[in-house]
Amino acid sequence: MLQITDLHAEIAGKPILKGLSLTVNAGEVHAIMGPNGAGKSTLSYVLGGRPGYEVTGGSVSFEGQDLLEMEPHERAAAGLFLGFQYPVEIPGVSNVQFLREALNSQRKLRGHEPLSGGEFLKLATEKAALLKLDMDMLKRHVNVGFSGGEKKRAEMVQMGILDPKLAILDETDSGLDIDALRVVGEGINAIMRAPDKAVLLITHYQRLLEYVRPDYVHILSGGRIVKTGGPELALALEREGYDAVMAA
Repeated sequence: MLQITDLHAEIAGKPILKGLSLTVNAGEVHAIMGPNGAGKSTLSYVLGGRPGYEVTGGSVSFEGQDLLEMEPHERAAAGLFLGFQYPVEIPGVSNVQFLREALNSQRKLRGHEPLSGGEFLKLATEKAALLKLDMDMLKRHVNVGFSGGEKKRAEMVQMGILDPKLAILDETDSGLDIDALRVVGEGINAIMRAPDKAVLLITHYQRLLEYVRPDYVHILSGGRIVKTGGPELALALEREGYDAVMAA
């Protein structure tokens, strides 16, 4: 599904990714862990097409297409979803309005008819229930006045509505308390655990992986993947830290 080969990228002339290669197949969950400054968020931004991040080498293929040649909205329409560490607030725009416009814009690019108001509300209610959000929350302005946990749950509702093929989740566990972590983890499983979908989880901690069990755990350091293992690798990092595990 996703094939990254020898990817190099920089921001403001500073090299961040330095030869990163990774293959993510349909049906798999991959966790990316690593120390601060390793390039984890840069990887997510490059894949999502965020402006300011310049690819200087390598290639990225998504579902057989050259991802790097696509505009951000084209990547989203092709089935890529990027979850942010800090979801933005959009005053004056309700979640319902924002999500309906986002979904129907993607449906248009795919050649599908837009959903009616009734069809969309039915879908939104179903996905919100997975994250234990009621429709009153979705009628509020996007993330305005939301707690950290509410922002992350609302973002997972957005993921459920857009129904991507590949979800790249950048520190989705950041700012979540124990209960919110469980709800978000269960929501990711309900939405994305399927033979035709895949997840790339970027995280500092093992705790989210207790709910969303990865098939592979990768350590990213110095702009490249330096070690790969199974879920036990995340446990070792929790016990011993990055330096000890990478030296082993």
